[in-house]
Amino acid sequence: MDGIVLLIEDEEEIAELLRLVFEKEGFRLLHADSGEKGLDILTQRAPRAVLLDLGLPGMDGTEVCRRIRAKSNVPIIMLTARDDEVDTVVGLEIGADDYVTKPFSPREVVARVKAVLRRAEQVPAPPAAITVADFEIDSGRRQVRTPSGDIVEPTAREFDLLWHLAHNRGIVLSRSQLLEAVWGYDYFGESRTVDVHVRQLRKKLEGIPIETVWGVGYKLGGRAR
Repeated sequence: MDGIVLLIEDEEEIAELLRLVFEKEGFRLLHADSGEKGLDILTQRAPRAVLLDLGLPGMDGTEVCRRIRAKSNVPIIMLTARDDEVDTVVGLEIGADDYVTKPFSPREVVARVKAVLRRAEQVPAPPAAITVADFEIDSGRRQVRTPSGDIVEPTAREFDLLWHLAHNRGIVLSRSQLLEAVWGYDYFGESRTVDVHVRQLRKKLEGIPIETVWGVGYKLGGRAR
């Protein structure tokens, strides 16, 4: 597994450390120290993944993420020094695939990138639809029709999580199982990633029967047809 990874990060020491680790793994790391430069590189090259610092000077990481998502589905992993869930939620809501909180292990970042690439390159299953508790989950359109008839389009990762829960309706899945199935890794990763996505699904799909099983994980209840 190799290719170009774009790093948008203003801290040179972090950039150099990641460059060494990624090159050892066979990747080429392109570095931009501002959001504007990163967007320029994105239009000129075709990176397989983007590592995006939220705390950029000038145009911040959330705005960069919005602009990337407006024209590309390239996997985005956010890097943040802020232990602030608001920033995390905003980044995930506008289309980032995952996040890593600084300080981090460079090997963890490489593992996250490999995981999102494996997920992105999987051959999609044939389109299908599952209806649970009158929510119609359509994998072909990657959208959900609510019981009132409204159409909701979750982010890519939110939909993947909901689809996996629907396929395993009634089964309690741990956070680590969900991380492995939906995000593609089972050792690096923060369980809050799952929690944030579940919370966003509940917010967007009011009444969706995603149940919390305390101390374990989540399951999708309700009758399926």
